[in-house]
Amino acid sequence: MLFGICNLSIVPLRAEESDKSEMVSQVLFGEHFQIIEKQKNWSKIRLPFDSFEGFIDNKQYLEITEDSYTLICNETPTYSGEILDFVTNQKNELTTIAIGSQLPYFNEGRLKLGNLNYSYDNTVYHGISSKSDILKTAFTYLNTPFLWGGKSPFGIDCSGFTQIVYKLCGYKLFRNAKEQAKQGEVLSFIEESEPGDLAFFDNEEGEIIHVGIILNDYNIIHAHGKVRIDTLDHSGIFNADLQKHTHKLRVIKKII
Repeated sequence: MLFGICNLSIVPLRAEESDKSEMVSQVLFGEHFQIIEKQKNWSKIRLPFDSFEGFIDNKQYLEITEDSYTLICNETPTYSGEILDFVTNQKNELTTIAIGSQLPYFNEGRLKLGNLNYSYDNTVYHGISSKSDILKTAFTYLNTPFLWGGKSPFGIDCSGFTQIVYKLCGYKLFRNAKEQAKQGEVLSFIEESEPGDLAFFDNEEGEIIHVGIILNDYNIIHAHGKVRIDTLDHSGIFNADLQKHTHKLRVIKKII
């Protein structure tokens, strides 16, 4: 099997092997993956963090050895902590990176992708954070525009938002809301929830289609048009701007 790592800022992960295909997620700088199938122009990949699969352009990643892949999988990951920053390689070339980019082999401001050494000299996330840090991290994404398949501060969807926030704090969530709803412990009432718990919402067919992070005082932060704060009640999410409920509450889950 082949292995790869993303050496660009933000790369689209598509449902099929075409630039016109739906973007189902994104691969951020430093994220590593298995190459399940390599074609002439596209590769089908699987991300070890959440086992999510999709197609990536062969021009938009770097192949790495199985040993390198295994070492990265086994280390406690370090992620960039600034909304927008850059890394510098040994050729003194800059690569712009967004918050949540992975920094493989990170040690004293140094990291490595393949045979290239990079430097990064700013805030990082590393290890497991407290539950209160989930809220602080979530607020970093306020007003980020909604983007289907997005998981960066320049465009993000609801489950990409919850996943990246939890990821930066050291916890694993699946990529899609429907799968995230299978994780954690069910809470019977909103009153039982704590800030940092997740609320899930369904459509008329009962399918989970939305997720957000519960805040203090019956508020919720979620990606809907943009990352915003709304009111959460027993019916669902009440949008004060629209003066109506926009999402129907299905279940509340305690992940940590």
